[in-house]
Amino acid sequence: MKFFNQHVSETHIRFRDRLWLYGLSMFILFLLIVPSLVVIPMSFSDSQYLEFPPKNWSLRWYENYFSSGKVGMGFNDWIGATWTSVKVAVLTIFVATPIGTMAAYGLINSGSRVRNILFPIMISPMMVPIILVAIGLFYFYVQFKMVNSILGLVLGHSLVAMPLVLIIVLSALKNYDMNQEKVARSLGATRIRAFFEITLPQIRFSIVSASLISFLTSFDEVIISLFVAGGDNSTITRAMFLALRDQIDPTIAAISTILIIISSGLLIIAQLFGTKKE
Repeated sequence: MKFFNQHVSETHIRFRDRLWLYGLSMFILFLLIVPSLVVIPMSFSDSQYLEFPPKNWSLRWYENYFSSGKVGMGFNDWIGATWTSVKVAVLTIFVATPIGTMAAYGLINSGSRVRNILFPIMISPMMVPIILVAIGLFYFYVQFKMVNSILGLVLGHSLVAMPLVLIIVLSALKNYDMNQEKVARSLGATRIRAFFEITLPQIRFSIVSASLISFLTSFDEVIISLFVAGGDNSTITRAMFLALRDQIDPTIAAISTILIIISSGLLIIAQLFGTKKE
């Protein structure tokens, strides 16, 4: 009982007084995580359909996923769709991260009035329903024949990822003393040189975190991919959605399990970079 009567802060709040908060947090965490984890045992089912809990255990759906590239089954070419998603996600990093970083740098060096006007505009893709963004991109791409192209996917995913990069890098720049860069410029360095030699090294961990987040944003994106991807450039999330709509293929559960592991790993890495001191 001594543990529950210990003070957890200088405000003399005891552990016992926060039990309800801990319990509520665990309950919310349970509701958020468990539905995603249910897919893991389903991926090891031997049934022809999605089944929970599995009656018989098997790796057949993992084998089906990894062997799909050898068969080249078009609609069910899971490996081909996965490689497309990886290529698009990597290219999204090289588009969204530099532009988002430059936007954050421009905002931090702008006046508060300009910043208050431009910031909501720059993060508007996060506030607008994603399906409206996808419809707009589709009709725009039709005019330039960019539908079903890698370029169209990269630009669309970058549009969604850039606001996240902007927020992460802007937060880092707010905690950075810009006077250091001003001193370098007063000694003769150009703004570009001062940024790359003084500012950039001190916010590099935030930029790495933003890059990983932009990769995950692209890799997990499905709505824009449904509108602008197709043919040989179909992403894995689009293929999963169509497979779930047209046929209940348990391979989806195996792919989902793999995506959970990859996403969790990258988020942990991003968190580790984000907690490092700039």
